[in-house]
Amino acid sequence: MRPQGKHTTAREIGESGFTLIEVLVSIVVLSIGVLGMVGMQSAALKSNKEARLQSLGVQYAREFADMVRGNNQIGALQTSNPYIGQFQTGSGATTSLATANPDYCLSPYSASVCASNTEVAQAEVTDWLARAASDLPGARVDTCFDTAPFDANGKPQWACTAGTAAAPGLFTIKIGWTRSSLDKSAIGDAAYDRATTPAVVLSLQP
Repeated sequence: MRPQGKHTTAREIGESGFTLIEVLVSIVVLSIGVLGMVGMQSAALKSNKEARLQSLGVQYAREFADMVRGNNQIGALQTSNPYIGQFQTGSGATTSLATANPDYCLSPYSASVCASNTEVAQAEVTDWLARAASDLPGARVDTCFDTAPFDANGKPQWACTAGTAAAPGLFTIKIGWTRSSLDKSAIGDAAYDRATTPAVVLSLQP
């Protein structure tokens, strides 16, 4: 207990609490920690989005492969094959997917029915492209018979290397979309990879 009549000095007051400088330093340290957590959360959300798109891309490639296998009389053709094509139209942010011969005979709202396997293929591709364009930003899809889907460095490439009539190569599905650039120093529009390389390459065994 403090004896009666003794007053608290300024020195004792300073020793019994925090100074303004200490409080400011604490706030600065806390702010740095919070900013670091926000940055980590942002990176985690970005990585989660990229992983989700990659999963969707693989899912769509497998679905396209199942369509080709299910209609193999048409899927095996090297010409007049609706499953083969470069379906991207536009470029950059205006990229969209379309087929030269859209068909809606498989739609429950269509007044007509599919009259041939070729028309079935056209309708399947029409529906598949519409859904892929909706889920994959800036999507590009190329399908072809390809003998070299990867370049000399093992990287996927859009260009298709044609084989011979007897050995045309494997039916290959290539899908790309707008992703974050691997160049982390890039900013603005350059920070996005506008499907310069396929993100998913799937070749079908005969």
